[in-house]
Amino acid sequence: MIAPDGYLEIAGQSLEARFIEGSSGRPVLVMLHEGLGSVSLWRDFPDLLASATGCPVLVWSRTGYGASSSITLPRSLTYMHDEADEVLPHIIAKLGGRDYVLAGHSDGASIAIIYAGSRPLPGLTGLVLLAPHVFVEDISIKGIRAAREAWNITDLRTRLERHHGDNVDNAFLGWNDAWLHPDFRKWDITEFLPSISVPVLAVQGRDDDYGTLAQLDMIGQASGGPVEKLILDDCGHAPQNDQTAAVLDAICGFLTEL
Repeated sequence: MIAPDGYLEIAGQSLEARFIEGSSGRPVLVMLHEGLGSVSLWRDFPDLLASATGCPVLVWSRTGYGASSSITLPRSLTYMHDEADEVLPHIIAKLGGRDYVLAGHSDGASIAIIYAGSRPLPGLTGLVLLAPHVFVEDISIKGIRAAREAWNITDLRTRLERHHGDNVDNAFLGWNDAWLHPDFRKWDITEFLPSISVPVLAVQGRDDDYGTLAQLDMIGQASGGPVEKLILDDCGHAPQNDQTAAVLDAICGFLTEL
C-alpha cells in the first residue's frame, strides 16, 4: 500500500505517509490532518491511538503539506470537496476492501464529512471528528486572521517549516488565503450531514478559538446516523493534544460500540 520510501502514489502525486500495523480484523483508522497539519504534526497521537485501540492506523500529508508533492497557489475554495471527491477514494481503495473509520481533525474532519455524506466506498464503519466545522462562523475568521498576523510578525513560519520544509508557504498560505477569501464566508457543508448513516463521534474543546459548540449541535441535529458528542473543558482547537487521554478513551469506547 505504502512504498518502501514512505509514500503513497495517488494520481501522479507522491504523498508522505505512515502505516502503523494493528490487530487483524480491526478497522483501519484513516487519519485526515488539519489545515496546517502533516504526518509529523500529528505528533505521537497515531502511535498512541494504534496502541490503545489495536487498530492499524494510516496517516499521510495531503498535497502541498509535509514532504508530499507541491501545489500551485492559490488553492481552490473547494479544496476540501476536491480532497474528499478526488483523492480520498483512491487512498481508501488501497486498503484492499478492509473496514475503516475516518478520523479527521478540523479541515480533515470536514473532508471526512463530505466524503461520508456523498459516495463513500464500502467498508466505512464510523467517523471520529475532532474540532469539526460544517459552516463558517465569526470566530473562525477571527482565529484565522490571528494566525495570519502570527505568520507575519512571529516565528510561526520557521516553526511550521520544520514540518513542511519547502511546502511551508503552500501549507500556510493555501489554507489561510482560502479561508480569508470573501467568497469563503458562504462555505457550508451541512447538506452532506443527512446522508451520513454511520455512527459519529464528534469532539470539541470549550476553548476552541476556531469554532463554537454550534458546530457539534448542527452535526448532532442533522446527521443521518447516531452522533455521540464529547465536549472537553480546558481544551482548544486540538483535543488530541490538549486532552489526549480523554480523547483516546472516547475513541476506544466508540470503536467498542461499533
